[in-house]
Amino acid sequence: MTSALSVHPTACVDPGADLGEGTRVWHFSHVSAGARIGRACVLGQGVYVAPGVTIGDGVKIQNNVSVYEGVTLEDEVFCGPGVVFTNVINPRSAVSRKHEYRPTRVCRGATLGANSTLVCGVTVGAYAFVGAGAVVTRDVPAHALVVGTPARQIGWMSRTGERLAHPPGETLLCAAETSRE
Repeated sequence: MTSALSVHPTACVDPGADLGEGTRVWHFSHVSAGARIGRACVLGQGVYVAPGVTIGDGVKIQNNVSVYEGVTLEDEVFCGPGVVFTNVINPRSAVSRKHEYRPTRVCRGATLGANSTLVCGVTVGAYAFVGAGAVVTRDVPAHALVVGTPARQIGWMSRTGERLAHPPGETLLCAAETSRE
């Protein structure tokens, strides 16, 4: 049983925004018309969701994250506090480049650590893990662990967020996951 939608009185949800059952929108957040947010999501304090953004089910977006047009967050994505998304590769105040937005996709179950930055046009693979403060300038493979500026891969992660001791074989399960099977 999913709970009802909950929007804090200081939050602004524009008419035409589509929010799923059980989603919670906290203090001073703004969800724009045309944004689609799935079921059982949490949008922390000061989150902005632009028109045309699609957010899947079970997504958690921590405080002070702006999800700009062109960004798609699939189911169960975690965005840590202060994650930064961009949508234009070479912005200039005096030059309109809205027709040049590059899509960014964060696939199912991926984690974006606090204050990480995703340069537009990248895809973060399913269950990948982007370390805090990393700057993602190119695609991240599924289950990869990336850190640094620019982000570089240093390992592999399981679906439950456990670091794997060796490169993946046919399965990307940690010891806890394999003991349940």
